[in-house]
Amino acid sequence: MDDQSDVPPALPPLFASTKPPPTLLTQGAEALLYRTHFLLPTHPCALKYRPSKPYRHPTLDKRLTRHRILSEARTLVKCRREGVSVPAVLALDAEPGEGNGAGGGWMMVEWVEGRTVREVLVEGAKRVKGSEGEERRDWEERVKGLMGKIGRAVGKMHEAGVCHGDLTTSNMMLRPIASSQTNGIMTNGDHVESEKRELEGEIVLIDFGLAAQILQDEDRAVDLYVLERAFGSTHPEAEAGFQEVLKVYGESYKGAKVVLKRLEDVRMRGRKKSMIG
Repeated sequence: MDDQSDVPPALPPLFASTKPPPTLLTQGAEALLYRTHFLLPTHPCALKYRPSKPYRHPTLDKRLTRHRILSEARTLVKCRREGVSVPAVLALDAEPGEGNGAGGGWMMVEWVEGRTVREVLVEGAKRVKGSEGEERRDWEERVKGLMGKIGRAVGKMHEAGVCHGDLTTSNMMLRPIASSQTNGIMTNGDHVESEKRELEGEIVLIDFGLAAQILQDEDRAVDLYVLERAFGSTHPEAEAGFQEVLKVYGESYKGAKVVLKRLEDVRMRGRKKSMIG
């Protein structure tokens, strides 16, 4: 017997005739993420669809969906206005159920080329595992540079008055620098250079579904704590380099001194919670 829970809900009628059809990338508890295009097939974009929840009262469901879509869109627009590198909002409909019977709401954002920071760090760590000497030092130096870019990106976001809410390396894209490769043929030396460039590029923060526009330093400190814990569990080989994130964060955000002090308090509460269980 087929498990119907694995079948994603149908997209709104607006996307029924899209050619090629949207490609499902991930399916979470609240939303589904698709790759599709905006206006032209040559203009790729990401489609975030929040389907209606049958277990919620219809009126409450519509209000929650509308609030969450508009809140995320407004946060992204604010970040872009303040110079934070995030995907641009292209289109949205917070109430597509009105008049056509379809439930949920959706938002289209700019497609960000590249890979997540998580993928890049995990693959790179596997490659240099057990290595020593120059190769290892070169890797650590490039990781340090990446950490600095992460700290700068987070500092700029916090400076703009935005708290991400789910700050992990899975929600950071590393948009690659333009390649000079034109003939499609790569020599062994090209592969080496490609590996060296894998940690280069621009940090783009994504998935602001849990974000909030905030004024409290406590919220900023929790953002940093979540990221620190993510490094400890997912990237233990790079955990020591997290201090570089905090160092550059402190240099790029004027209010960082108070936030970093609050981070110590958040860490202490986290340790006590772990001890109590």
